[in-house]
Amino acid sequence: MRYRVFLLPLLPALFGASLLVGQTPPEKKTPKLAPYYPTPEVIVEKMLQLGAVKKGEKVFDLGSGDGRIVIIAAEKFGANAVGVEFDKDLYQQSSDRIRKLGLSDRARIIHGDLLEQDYTSADVITVYLLPVSNEKVRPLLERQLKKGARIVAHDFTVAGWTPEKEVSIDDDGEGRSHTLYLYRRP
Repeated sequence: MRYRVFLLPLLPALFGASLLVGQTPPEKKTPKLAPYYPTPEVIVEKMLQLGAVKKGEKVFDLGSGDGRIVIIAAEKFGANAVGVEFDKDLYQQSSDRIRKLGLSDRARIIHGDLLEQDYTSADVITVYLLPVSNEKVRPLLERQLKKGARIVAHDFTVAGWTPEKEVSIDDDGEGRSHTLYLYRRP
């Protein structure tokens, strides 16, 4: 009896609350691969410098949030920059900002799942995702990226890959430290 009393509150967590009340489970929705946490602009520039972004190159930012990496890549580095953002509000906010800055000819945001995109044209990929998310995106990048494409990961490594270079930044101007990892597809 005492086991049943203990397990009863756990059933919704174990089996899903909708199954207990006779409802069908909700439609599967792709979970966010990282919380929105803006990268300080000084770190954005260091990421793009580490990736050796050149004018005209194609840069993708996976989980582009407010679009700051896409905007700086286009504005300061002359890249053709594309962000992929799942959150509708962040997508709209960053798209509006790109339009207001007059960067629509070389910067844009895709509203969608970053695991369902085509990155075959990428010269540089930037990511600020959680380790488990980096593991999910790794097979896609391994299949799609061309030889020599660079990947810059912020704070979290990509398991199974060896970074070509690792850069530590002790202070981002906001009192936080960061580590950047540069990978290159063989």
